Amino acid sequence: MRYYIYALIVLLLDQATKWAIVNNLMLGESRPVIGEFFQITSHRNRGAAFGILQEQRWFFIVITVVVVTGIVWYLRKTVKDGRRLLPFALSLLLGGALGNFIDRALFGEVVDFLQFRFQFNWLGTPVDYTYPIFNVADSAIVVGVALIFIDSLISWRKEKRGA
Repeated sequence: MRYYIYALIVLLLDQATKWAIVNNLMLGESRPVIGEFFQITSHRNRGAAFGILQEQRWFFIVITVVVVTGIVWYLRKTVKDGRRLLPFALSLLLGGALGNFIDRALFGEVVDFLQFRFQFNWLGTPVDYTYPIFNVADSAIVVGVALIFIDSLISWRKEKRGA
């Protein structure tokens, strides 16, 4: 049950931050948080990560329903198996997937707003790179995937020691 609460927390945080952006910033408007490095920028994405597959709303809705169903099934299984890290990772994926699903289903686009710009010199060459704008749901999904990799590594090492 607690893992569904974690997913709900992610979902509520995601939706609350998106609501704040939509109601306080005009589309395209930016507000610096840490100079040019970190800004809050009101942006909309009708596709997937990095803007790929634009205008594929129904495709993403169907895929998300399938993925969420799989996550819920696997979450139940891992909790019954007594695992901890993997169910937490899955709860992050679930909350993030549902957060972006709500945007797509209701509005046909996802609200993004976290923007990072990296400016530095690399071997004497100036680098100026702006990472694609994302949101809390995207962050939860990325952290969830990273935790799944960590859990897999831990499981692999335990199996290797036991063999």
